[in-house]
Amino acid sequence: MSRIISVHSFRGGTGKSNTTANLAYLCAAQGLKVGVVDTDIQSPGIHVLFGLDEDSMENGKSLNDYLWGKCAIEETAHDVTPSLGDNMKGRVFLIPSSIKAGEIARVLREGYDVGLLNDGFEALIKKLGLDLLMIDTHPGLSEETLLSIAISDVLVLILRPDQQDYQGTSVTVEVARKLDVPKMFLMVNKVPEKLMGGIKQNVEAIYDCEVAAVIPHSDDLMTLASSGVFSSKYPDHPVTKIYQQLVKRILAE
Repeated sequence: MSRIISVHSFRGGTGKSNTTANLAYLCAAQGLKVGVVDTDIQSPGIHVLFGLDEDSMENGKSLNDYLWGKCAIEETAHDVTPSLGDNMKGRVFLIPSSIKAGEIARVLREGYDVGLLNDGFEALIKKLGLDLLMIDTHPGLSEETLLSIAISDVLVLILRPDQQDYQGTSVTVEVARKLDVPKMFLMVNKVPEKLMGGIKQNVEAIYDCEVAAVIPHSDDLMTLASSGVFSSKYPDHPVTKIYQQLVKRILAE
């Protein structure tokens, strides 16, 4: 049975897109067919991790085209599996948002019918035969993010060890509970070495929610600078091992 997984954070800069890309890669490496939708329409970016640049998107379609009635949503799906290595058992399809300045400005100016997203998600799962649909959300709380959270089977909330993140995440956890999300996990990202010791227990106590992963600050991850999916480049790295444990929690029945 197909599942929808939303990866969200209250603030930007938490590593949300990197996490989404790594989870998608690791799930596909197990043989699953995974769709990734970039619903951060105002500031898209996950396409970079999959090697999809403006030139390669120029002749294709984006989520924006679907939302403006120009095409079916499955026509916006780009098979990015070749960018992930030669030994992939499954496949990854990316539904990117447009990176054209004019189209981003149009979204900011005119908005779009958020209800179309739900229809589009269902169509993607059916048309592409997806095992998983992963939604890379826009930070904060908006109509779009509330929809993504509400229809999710699993919600992964990312925060950094920062007081602003703590406060915003508290609001998001409360909203997710009111929306009856079946599974919710926290992931604490970019944690300095000095804080690694007790941060899992501290955060779980604050939110009464399982912390499924604590990712330390990594120079290797920072140095890669979004020029690829970290887990595919560093399969034996300690950070990749943590992502793998997160995948196990997400996929557990």
